[in-house]
Parts: sequence; structure tokens; C-alpha cells
Amino acid sequence: MNSRTLMLIGLSLILGLGAALLANNWLSARLNASPDDNLQNVVVATLEIPFGQMVEAQHVTLVRMPKDTVPDDAFDATDKVLGKIATFAMLRGDIVRGARLAEHLGGSTLASLIERDKRAISVRVDDVVGVGGFLLPGNRVDVLATKQTGGSNSNAEAETILEDLRVLAVDQTASTDKTQPVVVRAVTLEMTGEEAEILVKAQSEGRLQLALRNPLDNQKKPLAEAPIAMVEKPAPAPQATKPVVRRREGGGVTIIRGTEVEVAKVQL
Repeated sequence: MNSRTLMLIGLSLILGLGAALLANNWLSARLNASPDDNLQNVVVATLEIPFGQMVEAQHVTLVRMPKDTVPDDAFDATDKVLGKIATFAMLRGDIVRGARLAEHLGGSTLASLIERDKRAISVRVDDVVGVGGFLLPGNRVDVLATKQTGGSNSNAEAETILEDLRVLAVDQTASTDKTQPVVVRAVTLEMTGEEAEILVKAQSEGRLQLALRNPLDNQKKPLAEAPIAMVEKPAPAPQATKPVVRRREGGGVTIIRGTEVEVAKVQL
């Protein structure tokens, strides 16, 4: 071998060793990435999770996302969401957030969907009252009460007694994955304790009708309070006027009763 060949072989070895060192450093940096690499673990849905569904292991997985794109109420471990109830429907790939889940403390999953200060009341309906079957969990409705007044020649009166109530379930279904009309026999509504009293009273007095609301319409009219009947106190009975007796000269007396004057003779 001449000197030129030896020089080329030596240069090749040096370049190869340098490339190997660079590759080793790059791979070590990737494997030993520090926690402060601007990425964090986030729980996302691997399947569609319908409203009212209990989250199970096959529904979620972990992915790494940039920290500045992760919501504050996101979860960093799958075991933190297992067993919770979905209060909103989630699609595949959605970030699982705390605002969309509720704790399941036993009993039916429907009980976990009710807000702390609310109650669930079921109302019997037919295909007309149920808005032609298009009433689904998650919808908002108004409740109208109809009752007869006036005896035999009665007239029907209708009044909106409750507004903007959330439908928790139709029959025994709390899922929102249906879009086709379904004739139901009962609807479960979410309301406060005071609203529940109004509903039960109206149900015993007449018929109820549900009106479907636009989900963007959250305006509620204040319910008119029933006027308090003022009971007039009876006028006090007039007291009997005591007669005034005056003696007259000559043995007579004058008796005055109100506006009447009577003269009587008294013999002694």
C-alpha cells in the first residue's frame, strides 16, 4: 500500500468513528429525555363514550401532548378516570376532562348524573307529550300544565309552570347516541326540590305537556307568584246604645235612645 491509500483508510475510520459518536449522543438524548421536555401524559378516549356510560379501561389510553395545549382539568393517568360516569358524550380522540365526568358512588348510573342540588322526577308521557318521539337525553324542555275550569261548561286553561329542564333519561335509557324517533312511556327530568313540588301538584290537577327547547335558548321567565288572598276583617257589630234617662219636672222622665226621644210619666 502506498501512503495515499493509508491516508484514505485512516480518514474513513475517523469519519466513521465521529458519525457513530454523534448517533450515540443523539440516541442517548432521546432515551434520557428529561420531564421538562414540554410534553406531558394526557388521557384521551380511544372509543366513543356516550352520555351516562361508566368509563372502563378499553375506553381510554395515554398520549403525550405539548403542555400548553392540555386543559387544566385533564388527567395524566388512566386509573384516575376508571369507574367515573360520563356526563357529556365524548368522541374518539377527545381529551377526557374532569368537567365531563362524575363520581359513581353506588346505585344506578343515573343518580351520578344529577347535580348536587337537583332531583330527578319521572313523568308519564305519550307520543304527543313526548314531542313526537324526538325527546332524547340531554334535551331541554318546558312543562305546560292544562286543567279544566268552570264546572260543566268548563274551559281548558294552559300555563307554563316550569322552564329549561334537562332530560336525564327517556324510559330506561340515558344514552344520547340515538337520533331516530322513539315512542316512550316516561321521561325523567332534572329539577330543584321546589320545582318538583310544583310538578307533582300540577300532575294531580290536570294534564302535562312537554315543549322542546332550542339548546341555545337558556332564557327563563320568572314564574309568577300566586297572589296572596287578602281576607277582609268583618266590620265590628254596632253596640247597642244605652238609653239616657232624664227626669222632668212634674214627675215625668225623658228617655233618649240614639235619635229617638220618648217622654214617660212616672207616678210616685
